Amino acid sequence: MRELDLSQLYRSAIGFDRLAATLDKMNRGEQSQPSYPPYNIELLGEHQYRITMAVAGFEQDELSIQSDQGNLTITGRKKAEQAERHYLYQGIAARNFERRFQLADHVRVVRAKMENGLLHVDLLQEIPEAMKPRTIDIE
Repeated sequence: MRELDLSQLYRSAIGFDRLAATLDKMNRGEQSQPSYPPYNIELLGEHQYRITMAVAGFEQDELSIQSDQGNLTITGRKKAEQAERHYLYQGIAARNFERRFQLADHVRVVRAKMENGLLHVDLLQEIPEAMKPRTIDIE
């Protein structure tokens, strides 16, 4: 794996410590990220996103979504089955999972819904008025 060199960022940018730390964390933990369950990240509009996660076999009450300080965590915890099953072949994974996403500043979860075995989590980036570009009058 290649090492990410952030020296250029530190030389010319001020106040991007959080971004640099996030990039470094992602670079170090890239190989440990599990591949289950599969998911998509879509761009729906200029500041609208959707995470779609395949959660076949999970019920709504077995899923948990938590957003906290720039981190989004989606967790699935299967309930213990009442009847014991004897599979000849088990190709549908129904194991517990925890998937984490780093959110940019001012991104919040708008809603979440289940549809046909897919969990959709809609996100919106709301840039505060003070951070939007503005014209400065010259006196």
